[in-house]
Parts: sequence; structure tokens; C-alpha cells
Amino acid sequence: MKREDVLMEALPYIQKFHGKTMVIKLGGHAMVDPAILEMAIRDAVLLQLVGIRLVLVHGGGPEITDKMKAMGKEPRFVAGLRITDEETLEIAQMVLVGKINSNIVSLIAKSGGKGIGLSGNDGNLIIARRMVPQRVRVEGKEREIDLGHVGEIEEINPSILHTLLDSGYIPVIAPIAIDRNGQSLNINADTAAGEIAIALRAYKLINMTDVDGIMDASRSHVFRRLGVAEAEGLMERGVVSEGMIPKVSSIVRAVNNGVSFGHVINGNIPHNLILEMFTDEGVGTMITARDQVS
Repeated sequence: MKREDVLMEALPYIQKFHGKTMVIKLGGHAMVDPAILEMAIRDAVLLQLVGIRLVLVHGGGPEITDKMKAMGKEPRFVAGLRITDEETLEIAQMVLVGKINSNIVSLIAKSGGKGIGLSGNDGNLIIARRMVPQRVRVEGKEREIDLGHVGEIEEINPSILHTLLDSGYIPVIAPIAIDRNGQSLNINADTAAGEIAIALRAYKLINMTDVDGIMDASRSHVFRRLGVAEAEGLMERGVVSEGMIPKVSSIVRAVNNGVSFGHVINGNIPHNLILEMFTDEGVGTMITARDQVS
């Protein structure tokens, strides 16, 4: 395809998306590879410069683990769930807010945009409650595990985000919340992105991860379009499993609550975000309210 044809294919999407709000969850290898992260941020700034109102939500689990080990503290996981004691929470805040968040804001500035770093504590943006002990199976036996300072979201207060978006900023949100007693809690970034998208009545929720999209059981085919019922069926049958479950679950919940489109794309491939947004074929999986498996 000629370059001018690519631009003309993008034109109707640029017109359609102008003024729309989109929430992008940054995750996967981009959180530990500076070159991949910078590329993703440049693409995000481009989206904002053509008139899209963007909110970025980021994770950082691998960096938290690395920082804990560097400080001589061994991470503890039970059935894949991180135990977050007081010291682990402090390290998580240091990594998520002090390092990753500020780095993303700097990259936005480097790319010609205006970013503002936030955590869920700022402006009571994300109110959560401490998660109740979880029943998990360990070595064939069911156990009740207290995860510590891990939260589940109760409420999103998006007024600060509206103010920043109206002023031309890109809010960058670290997944730390606050409870009603002022205690900080670590929360799942995929879930946070979905709840923020719902609260903002976003047009799209885009999850950038390490895989090409939602795949079939043989991992040989990427579904380009799915309805929420089809996506739920893939989770029920175990086709969508492990780390993909919170990503797909957050999108399904968002679409069921007014977000028009959800996307899962591979953020490691240059300009996949642009290609997913501005081409007819796309490069990942798009989820909508209506069944349309393909």
C-alpha cells in the first residue's frame, strides 16, 4: 500500500475519534524495556495531537519484584497472588509512583505532549477496600490467604481527570488506591483501567500487552473481532486463562457498562497502537457488545 493510501485510510478514523476519550493500559514488556515504552508513548502522543483525549494507566509488577530482590526482600506469591505487607506496599509505591509514573510523564514531554502523573490517592481518584482473604488451592489443599495491602475498587472519582483532559493534558495513573480511612492499597492495573474507562464513559479501552490479541485454544489464530458473550465463553472454557483473565474481564465489564470498544494488542511491535486505531483490518482483537466472532 502506498503511503498516501495509508493516510487516506486513516482519515475517517481520525475524524471519527476526534474529541473522544480513550483509556490505554500500558503493560507487558514495555514496562521493563525503555525502547518499547518510548515507542508506545510516542504513538500515544500522536493520538492526542490528532484530537483524542487520552488517559494512560500502567502496571509494573516485574519491576516491583526486581526492586524487592535488590533490597534483599524475597517476593511472596501464593497461587500467583502477591502477598503485600507494609514493606512491599512501600516498595510498590516507590516503583509505580516514583519511578515508572514519572518516567512516562517525562517521555510524554520528550515526544511533545503534556503529561500529569497521578496515583489513585490523588483527588480520591480511586477508592478501594482491602480485599478479603482469598480461598486458593495450594498443593492440592484449599487455603485462605490474606493478601495484605491489596485492594478491590469501590469507586472512581473522575473529576480530576476531566479537568486535566479539558486542559490538554494526558493523565498517567499508577495503580495505587486509597481506602476510606486514608490507607494506601495496591490494586490490579487492568481492573483500574477498566473502571476508569467506565467512569469516564470512554469510547475505547485499549490493553497493550505481550501477545498479539485473544487467541484460540491452539494459539494459532488471533480473533480480530469478538462480542462480549463470545469473550466470556472463551474465559469459561479456559481458552483465555492466567494473566489474560483480568485483561479480558476488565474489557468485558467496560463494554457491558457503556464503553463502545475494547482492544487487546501487542505493545511490543512498533506502531501497533496506530495500526489498530487507524486501519480497517487492525492488528489485535476488538471486543464489542455485539457478537461478531472472526
